[in-house]
Amino acid sequence: MWIAVAFAGVVGLVVAVSPAWGALTGGTRAEEPVAVDGAQVGGSEPGSLLSATTMPKFLAAASRSDLRAARVVYRSTNGDTGAQTTVSGSVFTPEGEPPPGGWPVIALAHGTTGLDEECAPSLTKDLWGLSDPVLNYLKSGYAVAMTDYLGLGEDGGHPYMDSKTAGLNVIDSVRALRHAFTGVSARWLAFGGSQGGGAAWAADELASSYAPELDLVGAVANSPAADVTGIVDKAQADRLSADQMPLFLTIVESVARLHPDVERGDFRSGAAASYWVPLLSCNPETSTYRAAQKKRLTPAEFAPRTPAAADGLRAVLAGWALPRGPLSAPLSVDYGADDTFVDATWTTDAIARQCALGGVMQWDLQPGKGHGDVDISGQFTWLADRFAGKPVTNQCP
Repeated sequence: MWIAVAFAGVVGLVVAVSPAWGALTGGTRAEEPVAVDGAQVGGSEPGSLLSATTMPKFLAAASRSDLRAARVVYRSTNGDTGAQTTVSGSVFTPEGEPPPGGWPVIALAHGTTGLDEECAPSLTKDLWGLSDPVLNYLKSGYAVAMTDYLGLGEDGGHPYMDSKTAGLNVIDSVRALRHAFTGVSARWLAFGGSQGGGAAWAADELASSYAPELDLVGAVANSPAADVTGIVDKAQADRLSADQMPLFLTIVESVARLHPDVERGDFRSGAAASYWVPLLSCNPETSTYRAAQKKRLTPAEFAPRTPAAADGLRAVLAGWALPRGPLSAPLSVDYGADDTFVDATWTTDAIARQCALGGVMQWDLQPGKGHGDVDISGQFTWLADRFAGKPVTNQCP
């Protein structure tokens, strides 16, 4: 499996080479989580809290005491069905007196971590490698909300690449943050990469209608998985890249769990079938084994057995894809021309469709860059400008 990196100019999917599982999840228990004092627990609306508990292992690992941190379980919405769901995440604010109007919010949407409950960033002491960007946002005077997404951290099944559901989870994480801690502004920006880039993009589309009480100032989507429907065509043509084979495996597994009419056996043979289950793990202790087995995979092992099987999977992914409607706030997209996970043409086409649907957009297609090495340094100035209310140029024709 992969973890998201969104720091020092890198956002994307990388092979997990983390420490031992016990060390990652906290090791010894010097202190147990307790309920957050003053958190507004209760209610039935999206974003309302079922629980908010302290994060002593995160604070100890970060060697920081100048912040407030909570693992939250909150209500959200399934983008497919409209049903209420239970989602977990983590929320943070700087310590001390907030600025007038409260701490502005960054909703950080993480990239791929896995499909199972234990793959949630909030269950690890370093947030699956995202503790550094969280701490840097806090140091810069932002509060941070980071959803785990539906099915990660809590049961419910993770709809991988369902951008609408992920976008709703992102929006509701901001509501959950404001219920967990006082002094938090209604002004916020969504920032994500890879799977999280799609989530941030979707949150931008949905914010004005789903959360009118919040003030979205913009969204940043780096190497976004906005529309991966084309991966089915590549599987049919035996043209999946080495990076896209495990990605396709994860997509098929997620869809099969949620849609019983989609059969795993229609999309796997050979080594893909043999190593299917271990390749889905997010346990860092098996990362070396998984890396070795990925080298055994070949594109032909993922070819759909029938056109009908391909059509069924394609239909689900098309229903999860972006764009779906006009943007609520300006959107900035950085992506690489040589991306081997999400083909650049897929993102270029999604941008063109978004412009046609409406919204203010900026984008940077970077030659020679892939998925995880895109230069996003300009995005931090861009997001600060959105909070400052500076004018933004629209690249849409």
